[in-house]
Amino acid sequence: MGLQLDMQLTDKPAYTVAEVAARTGFSRQTVTVMFAREPGVLISDRAKSTNKRRYRNIRIPRVVFERVMKGITVR
Repeated sequence: MGLQLDMQLTDKPAYTVAEVAARTGFSRQTVTVMFAREPGVLISDRAKSTNKRRYRNIRIPRVVFERVMKGITVR
């Protein structure tokens, strides 16, 4: 299963938060909240020190993006 997951993540492009925001019309903050805890999302998290700003790189694989977008409905 690990090999399949690795291929799934590298097989198709991973989007940045800015790219997903541009595609969906949501703000970057909304996209970050929507995808930060989704399985399969790649997050590189680092803080310079305890008093400094937190830096996070988030990459959203296309399969995750498509899965989440299918789950969104209009009411």
